[in-house]
Amino acid sequence: MKTLQNHILIYDNDCPMCNIYSKGFIKSGMLDENGREAFSEISPEIKNNIDLHRSKNEIALIDMKNNKVIYGLESLLTIIGNSFPTLEKMARIKPFHWSFQRLYKFVSYNRKQIIPSAKDLTEDNCVPDFNLKYRLFYIAFVLIFSAYVLGFYNQRLFTDFKKNFGLEFFICCMQILWQSTFMRIYLKEKIWDYLGNMMTVSLIGTLLLIPTLFFHFDQLFYFIYFGIVVFIMFLEHWRRCKMLKFGIVPTISWMIFRITFGGVLLYIVSNS
Repeated sequence: MKTLQNHILIYDNDCPMCNIYSKGFIKSGMLDENGREAFSEISPEIKNNIDLHRSKNEIALIDMKNNKVIYGLESLLTIIGNSFPTLEKMARIKPFHWSFQRLYKFVSYNRKQIIPSAKDLTEDNCVPDFNLKYRLFYIAFVLIFSAYVLGFYNQRLFTDFKKNFGLEFFICCMQILWQSTFMRIYLKEKIWDYLGNMMTVSLIGTLLLIPTLFFHFDQLFYFIYFGIVVFIMFLEHWRRCKMLKFGIVPTISWMIFRITFGGVLLYIVSNS
């Protein structure tokens, strides 16, 4: 593996994803042992050479020899391309580059909603700017994915239930509308941070349901397992709200919705 010498990658040490891939560059030999520095621990010399605000949105790579800085996807392509030039050339083909650029921003602008940290509330945090477009993309992605998976899971819960994406999509939309209506007054400017975290809780629950779809168990198993998943989601929702100082109200409202619309779904199925 060819090592990119005299370069330092500034990564968000409060982001597990950033920590993993930047550490992977070091372990694989793509960067040397001193080839990364945590955002919260950067030296004054480096701090003066980078755009601190931009580096919260796009990871910065500093060429210490030529005193140059690049950001975001270009940083990653430079590191990867040094060891795998062909991959870099392929990634720079316009359609691929456009797609990778959007994917990078999609993850970067939502990374604190995917995996939050208590340090996100401190002054020296590495929290990216709020981007409405990419937050809406994230919400829409989880909404569609969760509705699709739940449609299949409900076939296991209710043997007479036909896969109904429209019904599940409606229920998921109602959850967002329910929480948005009540929490906008309570959380004010924090509402979009909350909705992002709420959708991650939904995504976690959806991912936990998927493995059971590859097997066939009796109906009781699926009811019990679904209850366990909802309980895990409740604990995760409460943990995030506590960590980010949203208070207990969002979790109470979230549970009221779950119980209310769970009862509605049971009524619809039993009378269908």
